[in-house]
Amino acid sequence: MALTLGAPAALADSDPVDYVALGDSYASGTGIGNYHPDSGGCQRSPGAYPELWAAANDVSSFTFAACSGAVTDDVLANQLGGLNADTDLVSLSIGGNDAGFVEVISTCTLLTTEACQSAVNRANTFIETELPTKLDNTYGAIGAAAPNAQVVVLGYPRLYELGGNCVISETKRTMLNETADLLSDVTAARVSAAGYSYVDVRDTFAGRGVCSASPWINGIYWPIGESFHPNAAGHTNAYLPAFSAAAPTSSTAVLAAG
Repeated sequence: MALTLGAPAALADSDPVDYVALGDSYASGTGIGNYHPDSGGCQRSPGAYPELWAAANDVSSFTFAACSGAVTDDVLANQLGGLNADTDLVSLSIGGNDAGFVEVISTCTLLTTEACQSAVNRANTFIETELPTKLDNTYGAIGAAAPNAQVVVLGYPRLYELGGNCVISETKRTMLNETADLLSDVTAARVSAAGYSYVDVRDTFAGRGVCSASPWINGIYWPIGESFHPNAAGHTNAYLPAFSAAAPTSSTAVLAAG
Protein backbone atom coordinates (compact mmCIF):
# COMPACT_ATOMS: atom_id res chain seq x y z
CA MET A 1 0.00 0.00 0.00
CA ALA A 2 1.25 3.45 -0.88
CA LEU A 3 0.06 6.67 0.66
CA THR A 4 0.65 10.09 -0.80
CA LEU A 5 0.09 13.32 1.05
CA GLY A 6 -1.87 13.85 4.19
CA ALA A 7 -0.27 11.28 6.49
CA PRO A 8 -2.32 10.91 9.68
CA ALA A 9 -1.66 13.55 12.28
CA ALA A 10 -0.63 12.65 15.80
CA LEU A 11 -3.72 11.29 17.50
CA ALA A 12 -5.24 13.07 20.43
CA ASP A 13 -8.00 12.40 22.94
CA SER A 14 -10.61 14.83 21.76
CA ASP A 15 -13.94 15.21 20.07
CA PRO A 16 -15.24 12.42 17.85
CA VAL A 17 -15.23 12.71 14.07
CA ASP A 18 -18.04 13.88 11.79
CA TYR A 19 -17.55 11.58 8.78
CA VAL A 20 -19.13 11.60 5.32
CA ALA A 21 -18.51 8.79 2.78
CA LEU A 22 -18.96 9.69 -0.90
CA GLY A 23 -18.41 7.86 -4.15
CA ASP A 24 -19.40 4.96 -6.35
CA SER A 25 -19.90 1.21 -6.02
CA TYR A 26 -16.38 0.65 -4.72
CA ALA A 27 -17.30 2.85 -1.76
CA SER A 28 -20.92 1.73 -1.32
CA GLY A 29 -19.98 -1.94 -1.11
CA THR A 30 -21.49 -3.37 -4.28
CA GLY A 31 -20.13 -6.89 -4.57
CA ILE A 32 -20.57 -7.80 -0.91
CA GLY A 33 -24.12 -9.06 -1.40
CA ASN A 34 -25.55 -7.67 1.83
CA TYR A 35 -27.15 -4.22 1.55
CA HIS A 36 -29.21 -1.89 3.66
CA PRO A 37 -32.81 -2.30 2.41
CA ASP A 38 -33.40 1.43 2.35
CA SER A 39 -30.37 2.04 0.10
CA GLY A 40 -32.13 0.65 -2.98
CA GLY A 41 -30.03 0.68 -6.12
CA CYS A 42 -27.20 2.46 -4.32
CA GLN A 43 -26.37 -0.89 -2.67
CA ARG A 44 -24.83 0.47 0.51
CA SER A 45 -23.48 -2.43 2.54
CA PRO A 46 -22.75 -2.69 6.26
CA GLY A 47 -19.62 -4.55 5.15
CA ALA A 48 -18.27 -1.66 3.06
CA TYR A 49 -15.11 0.04 4.30
CA PRO A 50 -16.81 3.35 5.23
CA GLU A 51 -19.29 1.67 7.55
CA LEU A 52 -16.67 -0.69 8.98
CA TRP A 53 -14.44 2.30 9.77
CA ALA A 54 -17.30 4.28 11.31
CA ALA A 55 -18.21 1.32 13.53
CA ALA A 56 -14.63 0.91 14.76
CA ASN A 57 -13.89 4.56 15.56
CA ASP A 58 -15.25 7.40 17.67
CA VAL A 59 -17.72 8.96 15.25
CA SER A 60 -20.25 11.61 16.25
CA SER A 61 -22.02 11.46 12.89
CA PHE A 62 -21.74 9.25 9.82
CA THR A 63 -23.35 10.05 6.48
CA PHE A 64 -23.12 7.21 3.97
CA ALA A 65 -23.88 8.87 0.62
CA ALA A 66 -21.89 6.64 -1.76
CA CYS A 67 -24.02 5.06 -4.47
CA SER A 68 -23.46 2.26 -6.94
CA GLY A 69 -23.07 3.52 -10.49
CA ALA A 70 -22.16 7.07 -9.48
CA VAL A 71 -20.07 9.28 -11.72
CA THR A 72 -18.51 12.60 -10.74
CA ASP A 73 -21.64 14.51 -11.80
CA ASP A 74 -23.71 12.35 -9.44
CA VAL A 75 -21.43 13.21 -6.54
CA LEU A 76 -21.88 16.90 -7.33
CA ALA A 77 -25.65 16.67 -7.76
CA ASN A 78 -26.66 14.15 -5.11
CA GLN A 79 -24.00 13.42 -2.50
CA LEU A 80 -22.75 16.71 -1.04
CA GLY A 81 -25.76 17.47 1.15
CA GLY A 82 -24.18 15.97 4.25
CA LEU A 83 -21.09 18.20 4.06
CA ASN A 84 -20.68 21.36 6.12
CA ALA A 85 -18.13 23.33 8.10
CA ASP A 86 -18.33 20.78 10.94
CA THR A 87 -17.39 17.83 8.73
CA ASP A 88 -14.03 16.43 9.87
CA LEU A 89 -13.47 13.57 7.43
CA VAL A 90 -14.56 12.79 3.88
CA SER A 91 -13.77 9.59 1.96
CA LEU A 92 -14.25 9.27 -1.78
CA SER A 93 -13.86 6.66 -4.53
CA ILE A 94 -14.87 8.01 -7.94
CA GLY A 95 -13.84 8.12 -11.60
CA GLY A 96 -14.14 4.54 -12.80
CA ASN A 97 -17.69 4.94 -14.07
CA ASP A 98 -16.85 8.23 -15.78
CA ALA A 99 -14.28 6.30 -17.81
CA GLY A 100 -16.83 3.60 -18.67
CA PHE A 101 -14.75 0.90 -17.04
CA VAL A 102 -17.71 -1.49 -16.65
CA GLU A 103 -18.33 -1.40 -20.40
CA VAL A 104 -14.63 -1.87 -21.09
CA ILE A 105 -14.50 -4.96 -18.87
CA SER A 106 -17.62 -6.38 -20.53
CA THR A 107 -16.13 -5.84 -24.00
CA CYS A 108 -12.86 -7.47 -23.04
CA THR A 109 -14.62 -10.43 -21.42
CA LEU A 110 -17.06 -11.14 -24.23
CA LEU A 111 -15.43 -9.93 -27.45
CA THR A 112 -12.14 -10.19 -29.33
CA THR A 113 -8.73 -8.90 -28.33
CA GLU A 114 -9.05 -6.22 -31.02
CA ALA A 115 -12.38 -5.04 -29.63
CA CYS A 116 -10.89 -5.05 -26.14
CA GLN A 117 -7.95 -2.94 -27.29
CA SER A 118 -10.28 -0.41 -28.92
CA ALA A 119 -12.38 -0.12 -25.76
CA VAL A 120 -9.28 0.26 -23.63
CA ASN A 121 -7.90 2.93 -25.93
CA ARG A 122 -11.12 4.96 -25.67
CA ALA A 123 -11.10 4.71 -21.90
CA ASN A 124 -7.44 5.67 -21.71
CA THR A 125 -8.04 8.74 -23.87
CA PHE A 126 -10.92 9.82 -21.65
CA ILE A 127 -8.87 9.28 -18.48
CA GLU A 128 -6.02 11.40 -19.83
CA THR A 129 -8.02 14.21 -21.44
CA GLU A 130 -11.44 14.60 -19.80
CA LEU A 131 -11.34 12.95 -16.38
CA PRO A 132 -8.82 15.37 -14.80
CA THR A 133 -11.23 18.33 -15.09
CA LYS A 134 -14.12 16.26 -13.74
CA LEU A 135 -12.02 15.22 -10.75
CA ASP A 136 -10.83 18.78 -10.16
CA ASN A 137 -14.41 20.05 -10.16
CA THR A 138 -15.50 17.33 -7.76
CA TYR A 139 -12.64 17.87 -5.34
CA GLY A 140 -13.18 21.63 -5.46
CA ALA A 141 -16.86 21.29 -4.62
CA ILE A 142 -16.08 19.01 -1.69
CA GLY A 143 -13.56 21.49 -0.35
CA ALA A 144 -16.03 24.36 -0.67
CA ALA A 145 -18.77 22.44 1.12
CA ALA A 146 -16.54 21.01 3.86
CA PRO A 147 -13.67 23.51 4.25
CA ASN A 148 -12.37 22.04 7.51
CA ALA A 149 -12.41 18.37 6.54
CA GLN A 150 -9.57 16.03 5.76
CA VAL A 151 -10.44 14.48 2.39
CA VAL A 152 -9.15 10.96 1.67
CA VAL A 153 -9.49 9.69 -1.90
CA LEU A 154 -9.14 5.94 -2.36
CA GLY A 155 -8.07 4.50 -5.69
CA TYR A 156 -9.01 1.31 -7.49
CA PRO A 157 -7.15 -2.01 -7.51
CA ARG A 158 -5.88 -3.82 -10.57
CA LEU A 159 -8.65 -6.29 -11.32
CA TYR A 160 -6.68 -9.29 -12.53
CA GLU A 161 -3.84 -11.52 -11.51
CA LEU A 162 -1.57 -12.59 -14.35
CA GLY A 163 -0.40 -16.09 -15.13
CA GLY A 164 -2.32 -19.31 -14.66
CA ASN A 165 -5.67 -20.24 -16.12
CA CYS A 166 -8.38 -17.63 -16.45
CA VAL A 167 -11.55 -17.12 -18.46
CA ILE A 168 -9.92 -14.06 -20.06
CA SER A 169 -6.55 -14.08 -21.83
CA GLU A 170 -3.42 -12.71 -20.24
CA THR A 171 -3.18 -10.14 -23.03
CA LYS A 172 -6.59 -8.74 -22.14
CA ARG A 173 -5.86 -8.90 -18.42
CA THR A 174 -2.68 -6.93 -18.94
CA MET A 175 -4.49 -4.24 -20.93
CA LEU A 176 -7.17 -3.86 -18.26
CA ASN A 177 -4.59 -3.68 -15.48
CA GLU A 178 -2.68 -1.01 -17.38
CA THR A 179 -5.86 1.06 -17.65
CA ALA A 180 -6.35 0.65 -13.90
CA ASP A 181 -2.79 1.91 -13.43
CA LEU A 182 -3.48 4.94 -15.62
CA LEU A 183 -6.66 5.71 -13.68
CA SER A 184 -4.72 5.49 -10.41
CA ASP A 185 -1.90 7.71 -11.65
CA VAL A 186 -4.22 10.39 -13.03
CA THR A 187 -6.35 10.37 -9.90
CA ALA A 188 -3.30 10.60 -7.64
CA ALA A 189 -2.04 13.62 -9.56
CA ARG A 190 -5.36 15.48 -9.27
CA VAL A 191 -5.67 14.59 -5.57
CA SER A 192 -2.19 16.00 -5.02
CA ALA A 193 -3.12 19.20 -6.85
CA ALA A 194 -6.17 19.56 -4.59
CA GLY A 195 -4.06 19.10 -1.47
CA TYR A 196 -5.92 15.99 -0.35
CA SER A 197 -4.77 12.50 0.68
CA TYR A 198 -4.58 9.70 -1.89
CA VAL A 199 -4.64 6.03 -0.89
CA ASP A 200 -3.28 3.69 -3.55
CA VAL A 201 -4.72 0.19 -3.00
CA ARG A 202 -3.01 -1.62 -5.88
CA ASP A 203 -0.36 -3.19 -3.66
CA THR A 204 -2.93 -3.91 -0.95
CA PHE A 205 -4.93 -6.08 -3.37
CA ALA A 206 -1.86 -7.63 -5.02
CA GLY A 207 -2.20 -11.40 -5.30
CA ARG A 208 -5.93 -11.24 -4.57
CA GLY A 209 -7.34 -10.12 -7.92
CA VAL A 210 -9.69 -11.98 -10.22
CA CYS A 211 -8.24 -15.38 -11.20
CA SER A 212 -6.19 -15.66 -8.01
CA ALA A 213 -6.63 -18.64 -5.68
CA SER A 214 -8.43 -16.55 -3.03
CA PRO A 215 -9.72 -13.41 -4.74
CA TRP A 216 -10.83 -10.29 -2.89
CA ILE A 217 -12.50 -9.11 -6.11
CA ASN A 218 -15.43 -10.90 -7.71
CA GLY A 219 -14.99 -12.33 -11.18
CA ILE A 220 -18.05 -13.12 -13.29
CA TYR A 221 -20.67 -13.24 -10.57
CA TRP A 222 -24.40 -13.37 -10.07
CA PRO A 223 -26.15 -10.95 -9.79
CA ILE A 224 -24.07 -9.73 -12.70
CA GLY A 225 -23.82 -6.19 -11.33
CA GLU A 226 -21.67 -7.49 -8.48
CA SER A 227 -19.03 -8.77 -10.89
CA PHE A 228 -15.61 -7.11 -10.80
CA HIS A 229 -16.19 -5.45 -7.43
CA PRO A 230 -14.41 -6.09 -4.13
CA ASN A 231 -16.13 -8.72 -2.00
CA ALA A 232 -16.47 -8.62 1.78
CA ALA A 233 -12.87 -9.79 2.24
CA GLY A 234 -11.67 -7.03 -0.10
CA HIS A 235 -13.30 -4.37 2.03
CA THR A 236 -12.25 -5.89 5.36
CA ASN A 237 -8.70 -6.88 4.45
CA ALA A 238 -7.72 -4.26 1.86
CA TYR A 239 -9.82 -1.11 1.73
CA LEU A 240 -10.44 -0.84 5.48
CA PRO A 241 -6.78 -1.02 6.63
CA ALA A 242 -5.72 1.23 3.75
CA PHE A 243 -8.28 3.86 4.72
CA SER A 244 -7.55 3.46 8.43
CA ALA A 245 -3.89 4.25 7.84
CA ALA A 246 -4.82 7.60 6.28
CA ALA A 247 -7.86 8.67 8.27
CA PRO A 248 -7.69 10.74 11.47
CA THR A 249 -9.51 9.30 14.46
CA SER A 250 -10.34 12.56 16.20
CA SER A 251 -11.35 16.04 15.15
CA THR A 252 -8.24 17.34 16.94
CA ALA A 253 -6.12 15.23 14.60
CA VAL A 254 -7.85 16.84 11.64
CA LEU A 255 -7.03 20.29 12.97
CA ALA A 256 -3.43 19.31 13.61
CA ALA A 257 -3.11 17.94 10.06
CA GLY A 258 -4.47 21.19 8.68
